[in-house]
Amino acid sequence: MSVKHETHIPSGRFLHAAIGLIAAVLLIFFDQWSKYLVVNHLKGQNPIPLISGVFELQYLENRGAAFGIFQGKRGFFLVITVIFLLIAVWFYRKLPLSRKFLPLRIITVVLAAGAVGNMIDRVVNNYVVDFFYFKLINFPIFNVADIYVTVGAIGLIIFLLFYYKEEDLNQIFPSKK
Repeated sequence: MSVKHETHIPSGRFLHAAIGLIAAVLLIFFDQWSKYLVVNHLKGQNPIPLISGVFELQYLENRGAAFGIFQGKRGFFLVITVIFLLIAVWFYRKLPLSRKFLPLRIITVVLAAGAVGNMIDRVVNNYVVDFFYFKLINFPIFNVADIYVTVGAIGLIIFLLFYYKEEDLNQIFPSKK
């Protein structure tokens, strides 16, 4: 008696979820690797100018959020991040598998990776490692995960305002008429 083995081909939804997860892990790895390098080569050192008077690498332990707000509110950030990640996973799963929604899939992954990258710092260190500094305009010091969140948020706004139409969004959130 022979046993018949079926070759299981992953469903489109599973494949999209796996690709999204792998992409998020790679983005998180890059964020954490950059912070590892900064801690090992920049902590306790003078800032390193990349463009004199304009842009430099400067080590900072940020116990707050963007622009230094909410200093010392680690628990608040952890709760907000977990809630955001649950919403991101729910949203990602709701997205239709069509090519039209690929930008929203990418944006969701990038936003989630940024949130997780900074959450890891808060859990492990009780602060977030920041290091990019635009000295010319005295812009708050930021990191790779912050770039993910900023680019993802801007991308989300642009795509929702200028690319997706109401009928596209109704595919994600069907109206109950």
